[in-house]
Amino acid sequence: MLLKDQNAVITGGAQGLGLAMARTFMAHGARVVIADLDADAAREAAASLGTSDCALGVACDVTDASAVQSMLDTAVAHFGPLRVMVNNAGITRDGTMRTMTEDQFDQVVAVHLKGCWNGTRLAANVMREQKAGVIVNISSLSGKVGMVGQTNYSAAKAGIVGLTKAAAKEMAHHGVRVNAIQPGLIRSAMTEAMPQKVWDAKVAEVPLQRAGEPEEVASVALFLASSMSSYMTGTVLEVTGGRFM
Repeated sequence: MLLKDQNAVITGGAQGLGLAMARTFMAHGARVVIADLDADAAREAAASLGTSDCALGVACDVTDASAVQSMLDTAVAHFGPLRVMVNNAGITRDGTMRTMTEDQFDQVVAVHLKGCWNGTRLAANVMREQKAGVIVNISSLSGKVGMVGQTNYSAAKAGIVGLTKAAAKEMAHHGVRVNAIQPGLIRSAMTEAMPQKVWDAKVAEVPLQRAGEPEEVASVALFLASSMSSYMTGTVLEVTGGRFM
């Protein structure tokens, strides 16, 4: 019960990695607010995890600072002091630089990078008053090595690493830790929709010879959210099976 009686917010929490993290956090005693652009999906995900006493689904557009603030206010009003913030919301708009539109670039940067900045700075404002709190930002292996067809996504995910380190330095003396995770090839509805040939090529790059499961990212998020990582801040942990070491 590493998060017993603690309150957590997870953006993009209605599916995939976000939902896996919500499930793992709750298994360790946390109360969780699932924030998602899709309000119905957020409420359905929360209902699937438990009662309103332990899980709450809230609509939130992370690119809108006022919406993020409103969501955090709701979380604190419903559950009490905010202990953990996970900035996980994201989208993809893949395409080569020749075919990618300016709007597609802006959308991805807005959701991933600006959304993470909104979540980090506004959660930090709450946590600094408590002199305690943990922020976990979800980057990507794409932000480390760059992926063809993802100049927007790779740039945004690399930006999250810089944001995390800068925020960690700003917030350390307030008792707030800020860390990031860079997942690699993780099994999901999106990745499993790849053509088999593409999937096989990506798996072949992984020394552990398999894709990761969402729960394997969730367990690392749990570690960073808990007191087990109490002397870690500004850290970026790769969950990649050794891909692109």
